[in-house]
Amino acid sequence: MGWWSRFVRTLCPGRALDEIDEELASHVEEAVAGGRDRDEARRALGLPARSREASRDIRILPWLDALRSDLRFGSRQLLKNPVTSAAAVLSLGLALGACVGAFRLVDAVLLRPLPIAHPDRLFVLTRVGADAHGAPTVDDYCEYPLFVRMRDRVGDRADLVAISHSSATDVSFRGDAETEKAYRQFVSGTMFGVFGLQPALGRLLTPDDDAAPGASPTAVLSYDYWTRRFDRDASVVGRTIHAGSFTYQIVGVAPAGFTGTEPGLPVDFFVPTMMNPQVTRPDSSWFRAYVSLHAGVRLGSVLEPLRATFQITEAERAKTFVGLPPEYMRAFLSQVLQARPAPAGVSYFQQTYTRALAALAGFVGLVLLIACANISNLKLAQAAARSREMALRTSIGAGRGRLVQLMLVESALVAAAGAIVGAAVAWAAAPFVASRLTAPGDLTALVLPIDWRVASFGFVLTGGVALLFGLLPALRASATSSVGALKGGLAVPAGRHTLDAPVAAQVAFCALVLLIGGLFVSTFDRLAGRSTGFSAARVLDLDTVAEPAQPLSVWKDVVAALNAAPGVEAAAASQWALLSGNGSNGFIWINGAPTTNTPSYFLGVTPGWRGLMNIPLVDGRDLRETDPSPGAALVNEAFAKEFFPGRRAVGQSFERQLGSSSRPRYEIVGVVGNARYRNLRETMTPTAYIPLGVVSANAVTTRPLAEATLVVRSAAEDPTSLVPSLRRIVGATPGLRVSEVETQRGIDDAQVVRERLLATLAWFFSLVALALTAIGIYGVMYYKVQQRQREIGICRAIGARGRDIVWRVTGRLVAVISIGCVAGVAIGLATTRYLVALLYGVRATDARQLAIPLVAVLASGVLASVPPILRALRVSPTTILRGD
Repeated sequence: MGWWSRFVRTLCPGRALDEIDEELASHVEEAVAGGRDRDEARRALGLPARSREASRDIRILPWLDALRSDLRFGSRQLLKNPVTSAAAVLSLGLALGACVGAFRLVDAVLLRPLPIAHPDRLFVLTRVGADAHGAPTVDDYCEYPLFVRMRDRVGDRADLVAISHSSATDVSFRGDAETEKAYRQFVSGTMFGVFGLQPALGRLLTPDDDAAPGASPTAVLSYDYWTRRFDRDASVVGRTIHAGSFTYQIVGVAPAGFTGTEPGLPVDFFVPTMMNPQVTRPDSSWFRAYVSLHAGVRLGSVLEPLRATFQITEAERAKTFVGLPPEYMRAFLSQVLQARPAPAGVSYFQQTYTRALAALAGFVGLVLLIACANISNLKLAQAAARSREMALRTSIGAGRGRLVQLMLVESALVAAAGAIVGAAVAWAAAPFVASRLTAPGDLTALVLPIDWRVASFGFVLTGGVALLFGLLPALRASATSSVGALKGGLAVPAGRHTLDAPVAAQVAFCALVLLIGGLFVSTFDRLAGRSTGFSAARVLDLDTVAEPAQPLSVWKDVVAALNAAPGVEAAAASQWALLSGNGSNGFIWINGAPTTNTPSYFLGVTPGWRGLMNIPLVDGRDLRETDPSPGAALVNEAFAKEFFPGRRAVGQSFERQLGSSSRPRYEIVGVVGNARYRNLRETMTPTAYIPLGVVSANAVTTRPLAEATLVVRSAAEDPTSLVPSLRRIVGATPGLRVSEVETQRGIDDAQVVRERLLATLAWFFSLVALALTAIGIYGVMYYKVQQRQREIGICRAIGARGRDIVWRVTGRLVAVISIGCVAGVAIGLATTRYLVALLYGVRATDARQLAIPLVAVLASGVLASVPPILRALRVSPTTILRGD
């Protein structure tokens, strides 16, 4: 009999029994036809039930039939206890879904290989060294002249590809009047060929498109942008994109699935590197250099000549530095070129969120362990209640392996049901978290498919979880004493304190989650509440571009028009908004000599900007319209303290180092309060606010401005209501256009996107961990009361008081919970050193941070113990003694 027919008969037992009955009847009929009596023929075949059972085992797969029976019985058991089963399935589903969702994010950002040929051969070049203060530095950006020299050096062994950061730019397709945001990326003309990509439409960039600066304004659309913006219109090839001062011709569409080499960041169209104005500058680092090894080539044979070329080029460049402090010169020359694997690409997301995703994975992993311990404890309690059933099965011949299989199948059903719930959670959770990895309005381009990678992870995780929480209850249930159970006892095996270790582990995991979660919440509170030194209320920042660049007088006329607009309290202009991430720094000279190795930040502003931002004037006066540019300057208190200690800074002068020979001179006319410049985490840095304008090479005049930020404070609480009128005012000046509008409060909030996400997840998972731990403690207490009810009844019979019963029931568990709390906090103290980069202004050793997990876990344990304690106090000694 074939395997397949036995498999089918196992799944259709009725069919197998019908065939057996037919075969037995045919044997009887054959015997009767041969002259035997019918009853005698039936007796010769033996008992019908035994004959059917023996024949059935031959016709089916016994192990599969046993599994089918266990599945049916296990389903009935789950339905028999709907509340307990639902709690187990929901808690496990939430934990499994969170784990799979976290895996989707980690996979999308860090693990998923790029959809290119041979991603395992892809590396990115990085500079590794130390700054002037000895702190380690890593930089993966490169200058194009250096890139060309390195590319030519190893062209026979590897391909070097230049790929810039994907950045938003204003583009138009039907004239300048209709502009929109699109993400542009400069890439080598060889990139598509090296990556083995084929066009979805038209053609891709080639080396001929990247031969000379500005010679080939061509563009290739990404497949996603082609779909989203043009609805896959094939006539898009040949159309033009106007971006900045260039008009690009669309020559093709990249293949589906390729979203660039920066996971998380979108790319709408690719253009040749030679179209970047910085391509000829040896001092401008604006792209990453990728190395794609040829087949059979080792990385070491490529890296050594690259390092030699790098060292020679950097030494030549260092000869052009003037006035650079020795510490910075040594730091610059000590940099070493390295290559790190980049099969998944390199992006801002990886650099910013690697530790955050690791923390998220740790959170969900701990919650999953708590859920497993919780369900294991509940199933142990159920196993104690089913001891008579297990004893009966043992007495009729069921072996221990058969009982273990029965219990593991029930655990597998719980895990499978939890996996179904978890799939729904994972489907929604990963996109939800991904949408909050960036500030509102920013786009993310994480690829989050539910494919074989995710499905395999979920399947393996579910199987491992079922084994983790089901094995101990299965082993304990299978060790039931049949004699004790059939006499009326619980028949649990010896080892009253078997649950102590799982409970302690569960409590330790919960305390660890609460400790780390408290650190993340405190970090967000302190960082979000940190003083910026200026007022963001009712402030709008209008990023404005001028095509062509306009003289400073035009920009001041626009500021005057904005000041006169209805609803505007004040208006000014600056190079960029505070806390926008932009910055310009350099060294200053005092009395004709360079200062210490502390650089200063600079920000060009128009008169009135300080007052608009509510930065206090500490000494001197504000900037005036009559102040020359360059000439006058405001400095913050950090600047005055650093460069003029013990002296009044007002009236002093300094020079700003620009290039090799240009040093414009400024006189300090006022000292202002400290204000955050680039981000909330950095200390108050020395900052000089100078008249707006790009200083020319002669350090005496200023050049026309191509872009600036117009800052407006609204008289109304909602400044966004002014946006349409402000756009019209700016657009009324020929050549000026508002590129982007943001509120200053929105810019400030964007500084804590990561911290807000971690704090939110910390709150959520801390509550889940507490709830699961409380349920687990309740299950253990219930189990122990049920296990010891005879002991409790006897103690009550001989006069034990209520508090004695309570202590007898809870005394050891209190010790176990305390040990778990201490262990969890100890693990947390050892772990937080890996989370320092994610924390701000808090330490795990702070008394408040240590008290949070201890108090919360103990409180949840007390609440969870109340129902079992009341049950113990209601044990009737009369009933117990009568049963004995």
